[in-house]
Amino acid sequence: MSGASGASGGPSGDPVVRPAVIELRQYTLRPGRRDELVELFDREFVETQEAAGMVVLGQFRDRDDPDRFVWLRGFTDMTARHRALTDFYGGPVWAEHGPRANATMLDSDDVLLLRPLADPSGFAVRPSERPPAGAPAPGTCVSATVWSFPVGRDEGVTLIRDGLLPVLRALGPAPLAALTTSTAPNTFPRLPVRTGENVAVVVTSYPDEDARRRHLAEVLAHPLVRDEILPGIEKHRTAAPRTLRLAPTGRSLTV
Repeated sequence: MSGASGASGGPSGDPVVRPAVIELRQYTLRPGRRDELVELFDREFVETQEAAGMVVLGQFRDRDDPDRFVWLRGFTDMTARHRALTDFYGGPVWAEHGPRANATMLDSDDVLLLRPLADPSGFAVRPSERPPAGAPAPGTCVSATVWSFPVGRDEGVTLIRDGLLPVLRALGPAPLAALTTSTAPNTFPRLPVRTGENVAVVVTSYPDEDARRRHLAEVLAHPLVRDEILPGIEKHRTAAPRTLRLAPTGRSLTV
């Protein structure tokens, strides 16, 4: 796992993985085949990807679309990404199981290439804590809110970093990660990523959907957010923010 990111020992000595390059991947699946992909993914594509030098950060069912699968993976840097993807997609595991995975998909090209918005706002996970295959899915609700801004302009992303994030942390629960677009060129063109993007993504976990709604209402009612931060973001954004409501699978590290 040392090839997946920088790491430091936790209280038990387990390495903490903090990837500097993150992919947010959204797959549109053939109707009724999501559970098939989830079962295959959690059984065959977790440890095998990590053995190639990446970390599988989270796997999710989209709560609002029964034919959508969302997942996150991370890398130390772009050089490590190229090496890990080359090894995995050119290796025996993908050769054996990739055709079955691809058969469940209509589209797998909705991919954002991201980096931590600020230090230390990225993911910090311990792969040793991943539940075993067959573990039941937790009941948590993970949200990933995506804001889009003009390319080359940093005002909106700065408002989220310096304005919204401190409020979110103060009100709790603190986000699991806050990310923004990586401008590094995609050096593994076999797997396309979305280009011409300038986004900020905030990922947060809640005990359940009701907790998410209560927290959202509290944030929106906060005077600073209501009167300054959100109007500022509104002025700079290019599209309405999109919130993905996600249900972690049984083996997701992000829960």
